[in-house]
This record gives sequence, C-alpha cells and structure tokens, in this order.
Amino acid sequence: MGWEALGQWGEDAVRIEPLTGGLANDVWRVRVYGQIAVGRLGSRTDTDLAWETALLQHLDRQGMTVPVPILTTGGRLFADGLVVMKYMEGGPPETNSDWRRVADTLRELHRLTQGWPQRPGWRSSTDLLHAETGTRVNLTAMPPDGVIRCRAAWARLVGRQTCVVHGNPNNPSNVRMTADRVALIDWDESHVDVPDLDLVLPDNAADLEDGALEIAAQASAAWEAAVCWQDEYAIRRLAEVRAI
Repeated sequence: MGWEALGQWGEDAVRIEPLTGGLANDVWRVRVYGQIAVGRLGSRTDTDLAWETALLQHLDRQGMTVPVPILTTGGRLFADGLVVMKYMEGGPPETNSDWRRVADTLRELHRLTQGWPQRPGWRSSTDLLHAETGTRVNLTAMPPDGVIRCRAAWARLVGRQTCVVHGNPNNPSNVRMTADRVALIDWDESHVDVPDLDLVLPDNAADLEDGALEIAAQASAAWEAAVCWQDEYAIRRLAEVRAI
C-alpha cells in the first residue's frame, strides 16, 4: 500500500518532509492528530514490527525516553509496513560527558530487557557461529576468510548474558539529547545480543576495561560488516577485524 497507509492515522494525516538516515526505510516527518511525528515505511514483516513496537512500549512504561508508536484510529501499532512514532526533540551527543550519558541510557536498556525474546528472523552474533543467515545478514555473500575472522571475534562472546541491544548507538544521529534526558531513536537494528556490542562508544565513554573493549570492538566491527555487506562502510569495518 505504501504511504497511502498513513490515512489509517486519520483523514488529516499528512507527510511534511523526508528525514535523513534510515538506509532500509523511507522516513518522513509527518503530522497526525494535530502533532508532529515521524513515519517510517519499510518492508519488515508484521511479526518483526510487532516485536519492535512492543519493545518501545515496554521501555516507555519503564521510564525510558523512546519514540513511542502512535496508534492508528483503529488502535493498531503499525499498518502495511508503516510505523508512526513520537517525534524526539534534541540534538546529538557532542562531548565525552554527553556520551557517558548515552552509555548510562544503554545500560538501562540492557537491564530492562534481560531475558527478552529474540527479534523474529534475527540472529545474535554468537548464533552466527553456526548459522549463515538472519534478516540482514548473509554470511555466504562475504569472503570466506572474512567470515572466519568475524566468527573468531564473535566466539569470544560465547557464554555472556544477553539482552536487547539498540544495534547502532555510536551513530550520533541515532541519539537525541536535551539537558534532562537522552532518547535513542532508529530501533530498526535492535535485537537480542551481548550488551557490550552497544558499548563501543567514542572515547570509551562506557569505561570498558582494555580487554573487554578490544573484544567488544572487534565483535562490533564484525557485526557491522556482516549486517550491511557489501557497501563501502562494511568493507572498511571488515578490514578492522583481525585474525585471532
């Protein structure tokens, strides 16, 4: 149906302007029910979107600042691949102090989602030690030596506790900060994995010990190479994954 689905948020619902970011989706500033919001149209399945929207509702109820889904007039959380969410005010993190606040927010996310079920169709980094595909990952498309290096990096995470990870929090455009709160946006790559993957932040703002930081950085580089193979960024990230 495409953007025609926006009509399910009322006769006055309208697109205003496209927003940057979101490689896998078409993202716009919209107006629904008389308020500015964000509409994200993509090709994810209903089960995938049900997982994401339920997660955001849970985090909102627990006091985190997240882009809560806005219901259609019929009470649905999404419609035909379209999700409409609360618009998050604020700017990106700029200082080490800002990034430390981001790290604290991520740790709260991890605390609140221990034992959370995996996103439908997704695999964690350690699942990919044995599986070859999962949503946006297809290891068969990568160079065999690269797969070996990635799996060696992920193997160092075996046995760790898992939870929901945001998936791309070190991108400043995925954070909206004000003086009194930190909001994480763009949850399109969130899934269940080892929390340290979220904590490879600028200037080691999460204060990971040297050994833990090195393990997390290698595993994160491997993940980012695999999840967006084979664009230029993925190729650069794979080059950072060392043989172990």
